[in-house]
Amino acid sequence: MTYCVALLLDQGLVLASDTRTNAGVDQVAIFPKMNVFEVPGERVITLMTAGNLAITQAVINRLREALKLSEGVNLHNVTNMFDAAQLVGDQLRAVYEQDNEHLKNHNTEFSASILVGGQIKGEQPRLFSVYAAGNFIESSHETPYFQIGETKYGKPIIDRVITNDSDIMEAVKCVLISFDSTIRSNISVAAPIDLLIYRSNSFNADCKQRLTESDPYYTMVRQGWSDGLRQVFAGLPNPDWC
Repeated sequence: MTYCVALLLDQGLVLASDTRTNAGVDQVAIFPKMNVFEVPGERVITLMTAGNLAITQAVINRLREALKLSEGVNLHNVTNMFDAAQLVGDQLRAVYEQDNEHLKNHNTEFSASILVGGQIKGEQPRLFSVYAAGNFIESSHETPYFQIGETKYGKPIIDRVITNDSDIMEAVKCVLISFDSTIRSNISVAAPIDLLIYRSNSFNADCKQRLTESDPYYTMVRQGWSDGLRQVFAGLPNPDWC
């Protein structure tokens, strides 16, 4: 399984993904699920993937191979983020056409979700969620974040804390708590966590971190959140129903 989350804020984007993949309890491995396509000073486009690893790797490889061609549309020359999401959807459809019948023959579902976030010079940062069918939706002022993968455990803290005008570093803290909640409740999600902080109009992806279980800040946030929850819980009065 997977957990990826992306927040679109007034100050920029916060994107994070776990790195665990498993095909059974004894087949656990680490694979990056965050892929950055960057033209420094002009665009940063980040993709985060969930679902069948072979499918999502095929999509990413097709997008990277397109960069080597002298002609055609690719993530380094699309004119806006909507077109970038459309291109990702097109490549998903191409992989579907190539692999779906073979997957059916092996009783395997075509499963893939991709978050596409970033900024191209000339427009504000944007965030999209691309489905397995290749269609997609864009985040809104009312819903400034997307999750894919194992979403339910990490959703409540984001719903309670995040708005468009949230401070970007406060949002990072919220995302890490969201991951801690997910990792505690689901064995199929685990560190290391890949984290990208993108500030609006910076047009570079310099602030990227890989956080392990032993990272000092992540450890402090996890422990502080756990201790704080216990204190708040202990301070609530017991019911007096009987």
